[in-house]
Amino acid sequence: MVLARWSPAAVEYLVLSDSALLVESPDGAVTALLDDRLARLPRSALATDALVDATVRNKEGGFFTAAADPSVARRAVTGTLPREEVRSLTALTDGAARWVETFREGDWADCLALVRKEGAQALVDRVRELERADRERREFLGRAKAHDDATVVHAELAAR
Repeated sequence: MVLARWSPAAVEYLVLSDSALLVESPDGAVTALLDDRLARLPRSALATDALVDATVRNKEGGFFTAAADPSVARRAVTGTLPREEVRSLTALTDGAARWVETFREGDWADCLALVRKEGAQALVDRVRELERADRERREFLGRAKAHDDATVVHAELAAR
């Protein structure tokens, strides 16, 4: 889950579970705001069928996901940035973030450049192509599902 809202003074954000928020500064630097609790879990904490074990979902020392319990949204990574430090925001669900995190096609700055140049659908299409081409290595790459939700929202904030 990713949420962002902005005013003339500030950009507020919330990131929960396996989504990402890319924040671009006026000088073009890209920062990925992530909730890395799932990535920090040892592989032994995951079930053998690659589904996340219920002993770590929405538990202290594990990770939190609102799909299982909306009340855990209060455990999200949150923050506020001065509005003048943000040029654009790009929200990615885990399925879209696979382009960087799983398939290593580029870094977060490359991901933003792709979305800006070709659009959000182009990123989703590329992820789907990579998933289709990599069916045999699915388990090796740690993908529990052949496909995951892939949503991208990009917002260019007006210059102040």
